[in-house]
Amino acid sequence: MKLLVRALLLVLAGVLFFGSIAVVATWAPDQPVDQLKPRWARPPSRFLEVNGLNVHLRDEGPHNDPVPIVLLHGTSASLHTWEGWTQALRDKRRVIRFDLPGFGLTGPNPENDYSTEAYVQFVRAVMDKLGVQRFVLAGNSLGGQIAWSAAAAMPDRVDRLILVDASGYPPESMTTPQSIPLGFRIAATPGLRLLSRYTLPRGVVESTLRSVYGDPSKVTPELVDLYSDMTLRRGNRKALSRRIEQGYTGNVGLLKQIQAPTLVLWGGKDRLMPLEFGQRFVRDIAGARLVVFEDLGHVPHEEDPSRTVDEVRRFLAS
Repeated sequence: MKLLVRALLLVLAGVLFFGSIAVVATWAPDQPVDQLKPRWARPPSRFLEVNGLNVHLRDEGPHNDPVPIVLLHGTSASLHTWEGWTQALRDKRRVIRFDLPGFGLTGPNPENDYSTEAYVQFVRAVMDKLGVQRFVLAGNSLGGQIAWSAAAAMPDRVDRLILVDASGYPPESMTTPQSIPLGFRIAATPGLRLLSRYTLPRGVVESTLRSVYGDPSKVTPELVDLYSDMTLRRGNRKALSRRIEQGYTGNVGLLKQIQAPTLVLWGGKDRLMPLEFGQRFVRDIAGARLVVFEDLGHVPHEEDPSRTVDEVRRFLAS
């Protein structure tokens, strides 16, 4: 019996020892935004004061465009996810993108409110601040949920709607098994959640990115750098936990009220928001059209910007 107790104590000591080493090796405290700006907020980035938030924003292309294109990123992403689309569109169209509260360099919402309604009001406030009355609105994942909710709330302002692997339907309603990225699972787990606010193993970031790409080999070290730094922005990890607590189920009854012409883009290899959700958006939004990219994942606009933006060009020209 004594030998068994001694063996268990040795195992426990070993776990604590190697666990402590792992924590020390991955220790990553929050970074002040000024420390991240030199790399990630180079021109044409600027910061706009909106409702007490210093919003990281890029506003490119001809400012006489009567209906600019506004791009909304998803959970734990940033305005950088739209770089490919912006480069393709800004020669002829005004393209506006910004880091949503809780993410990127904008940082956490002072009210700690990451509900869809709060985000819709935030989008409205940014557009008011920029003096933009009518716009095309596109969004990926959480950004897509914000986009379709805004289209329902502001029919006089949203001229066209583009949904890219958007969220909003109750997860329990899906028939396809859902694969939650590792980073999101950690942020949703009480014990690990606290630890994750002080550590950031690079492998977790890379694993999360690889899980949302149709072709994981496209995940580069530079992309891992970007997502790691955006996670480390002071307050973002705590905000992510709160965002996940508030869920990803929207008021889908609003979808039938949407009047804007709608394009739905979907990655056929999306394991987070399966294709059946894209098909439901097309059924619920009058006149919506679905385009599926069979080889792409949850962020098709980032994984293959050239092919996906071609569909956007056709939609805007129609």
